[in-house]
Amino acid sequence: MGSNWLAEVGADPRARAREIGDAHESFLTTRQFLFKRDGLRDLVVRSWERSARAEVGQETEPPVILSGEALNGYRAAHPLARVIEVLRQVVGTAAEDSEHLMAVADADGRLLWVEGNRAARRRAARISFVEGALWDEAHAGTNAPGTALALDHAVQIFATEHFRHPVQPWTCAAAPIHDPATGRVLGVVDVTGGDSVANPYSLALVRAAARAAEGELWQPRPRGPVTLRVLGRAEGLLMNSHHPSERYELQLSRRHTEIMVLLTEHQDGLTGEQLSELLYQDPASPTTLRVELSRLRRIVGDLLTSRPYRLTQPVRADFQDVTDALRAGDLAAAVAAYAGPLLPGSEAPGICAQRCWLDARLRAAALGCPDPAPVRAWAEHGGFGDLQVWERLLQIAPRQSPDRAIAAARTRQLRDEYGLSVC
Repeated sequence: MGSNWLAEVGADPRARAREIGDAHESFLTTRQFLFKRDGLRDLVVRSWERSARAEVGQETEPPVILSGEALNGYRAAHPLARVIEVLRQVVGTAAEDSEHLMAVADADGRLLWVEGNRAARRRAARISFVEGALWDEAHAGTNAPGTALALDHAVQIFATEHFRHPVQPWTCAAAPIHDPATGRVLGVVDVTGGDSVANPYSLALVRAAARAAEGELWQPRPRGPVTLRVLGRAEGLLMNSHHPSERYELQLSRRHTEIMVLLTEHQDGLTGEQLSELLYQDPASPTTLRVELSRLRRIVGDLLTSRPYRLTQPVRADFQDVTDALRAGDLAAAVAAYAGPLLPGSEAPGICAQRCWLDARLRAAALGCPDPAPVRAWAEHGGFGDLQVWERLLQIAPRQSPDRAIAAARTRQLRDEYGLSVC
């Protein structure tokens, strides 16, 4: 099985559409799913159930709630107006060339822009897929813009996966766009067309468009001090902390996080060859690296420059708080700042080395520390399975103290687990 977010249509999309259509008709009649939900994606099942609970009618058109000057004024003041040109560049051109549509909706599912092939727009108007119409699930049933908003995730909806019959000749893919300052959903970008939209590229396209829009929204804000959180996280969080009331929190992909960590550690910059060696386990083509850096620059803007690749201003990473505390000999502060391993899921050579080195320095500091309190803090945090750390705590903890009793119990437990004799 592939991604739950991507429709699986197989070699014969029409046959697959008929299979789903049969399940759809059965659900409309019985409100039940047979034979392990008839091979439907779970997100489609849940969306049909939500649509049914909302009493979405098969022939009831989504209402047009904005038009004329009211529509123009509303979308001109909407935050997505700042990024509509970016969305047109990424999605609009591709939609026009492929005889599809690009749609942009707000967080409530109001369609603010519907653009693209003229003939496709005329056909879409027959199902009320027009600017000003409300296409959330409660009014339009299962559809990519509405379901992406309901789940806060990029999703593709194929043909008869749509809840309403009039929409089933269409296939669409949509991705939510978030406010980088707050993380809240601002709206959604969608590509809509025929069966040809049922491919991984359409979903990748709207995801890329959403990321580009979020990057553009990040740009005009005051830069100020920028921080990067990567400890104990699968993906990094880039934050602008200059104005706490308007703090930006921008979620990065794992690869982009890896690049940011490496450049944070090499403030003087890295050549493409150096960065590639730190980033990839196997040799990668220069083009692969350039594409990733180009995508990252669309998100962080002029924070990233080239020749060599470097950050144009200092970026403070949370793991540096740990290393600074260790340099100062303050194990307690280092443990308090340690939220977990550095990007624990990353296999990039440079990240793995940095992760191991950070943990090794913390361990060494704990083994050499005469104060039981920070040693116990590390033992219970990052060194829970480290027999030597618990033995160190047992050695330095005062007699009759809780620290000593806990250390003795944990030491016996680990020795037993490791098959060692208890001293």
